[in-house]
Amino acid sequence: MLTCTVRDTHESSSVEPSSLPFATPFSDRVSALGNPLRTLFLLTSMPVGGAETLLVNMMRRFRPDRVVPAIACMKELGPLGESIRTEFPTSSHWLRHKYDYFIVDRLADHFVRERFDAVITVGAGDKMFWGRIAARLAGIPVVCSALHSTGWPDGVGRLNRALTRWTDRFIAVAKSHGEFLCDWERFPENKVVVIPNGVDTFKFKPDDAARLDVRRELGCSPSTPLVGIVAALRPEKNHALFLEMAKGVFRVHPSAKFIIIGDGPERSSIERRIADLGLDGSVVLLGSRSDTDRLVAALDVFTLTSLNEASPVSILEAMACGVPVVSTRVGSVAESVLDAWNGFTVESGDAIGLSTSVSSILSDRELASLFGSNGRQHVVESFSLDSMVAGYEELLATVFVSKRPWLFPAVSVR
Repeated sequence: MLTCTVRDTHESSSVEPSSLPFATPFSDRVSALGNPLRTLFLLTSMPVGGAETLLVNMMRRFRPDRVVPAIACMKELGPLGESIRTEFPTSSHWLRHKYDYFIVDRLADHFVRERFDAVITVGAGDKMFWGRIAARLAGIPVVCSALHSTGWPDGVGRLNRALTRWTDRFIAVAKSHGEFLCDWERFPENKVVVIPNGVDTFKFKPDDAARLDVRRELGCSPSTPLVGIVAALRPEKNHALFLEMAKGVFRVHPSAKFIIIGDGPERSSIERRIADLGLDGSVVLLGSRSDTDRLVAALDVFTLTSLNEASPVSILEAMACGVPVVSTRVGSVAESVLDAWNGFTVESGDAIGLSTSVSSILSDRELASLFGSNGRQHVVESFSLDSMVAGYEELLATVFVSKRPWLFPAVSVR
């Protein structure tokens, strides 16, 4: 294994993460130049998912004198992409079929025509491969790849790894994720930078009114225990484990309700499993929702049952709402969910551990309150959206200055 000390945008600052300033040398210098960095984010599509929603939130927070963002989707825009067409430049359907090699020319022409200063591929797969080749062909100064998972289903692969020398930075979302990119994906340590995911702590916050309103909408009493998960209905999110947990909790708390927020290809199999476990009436599939903040704020316990993650945004949102978290111990979850402080973590696949942990929180109001308060504090101090935005702005500016030093004669890039 490689020993990797990745650069963390928080660690590089002399201030606390929660107060990471926008006033930083390189981004200030780019701003003073009068030409904000035109930055394209290249994705496959934009469904209503955690990573995609976080990207939109970040784009909305960029200072317009520093970063002007745009979106390109290899396939369709997707529901979330369609919803932001009036806010940001968007394009889609670049990939016409699996072996569409001419996509390189089309993307490169687009990059040149729109005069992009930076291209950031989001996720692994074809967009990471074709996007970086096109950016190289177009002479784009800043080329980065933001990765949000560890291995399946988003493994980087041999072909993408071969383009490492054409990539300025690989963006990890947590310290352990950055170490994974060095140790497992074999990316050079000096090209891996950690910019932790962040959430809007003004939008996601404790909300007593939501607790009552959501229960009323679900036909529950104000005292009904409510446990939930926010995750696309895909195999790696392992909703089957959530249902096994629900079955165990139901034995101890028979009045409890369980809500699943999200949609996807596994919906029918999840519905069948609910029926098989006799949980009809206790588990509610809410589909994709635009009011996730109030739904999460209404929960007594938030759960995540994924087989793999890097740094799940949904957990941070729950903690920002003051909700205790019980999650499988995958990816960097242990960096956000601190055992017996703001929640519990269990081994992947441990249904008994999950149900026991959830039941213990539901049975102890003081413990739930303490976990919720600690979780909110942890997010505000270490995982704010402003810190994430500042990290991206500084990264883009630093690389751009290093590529165009003649524009910034008074700045030295280390």
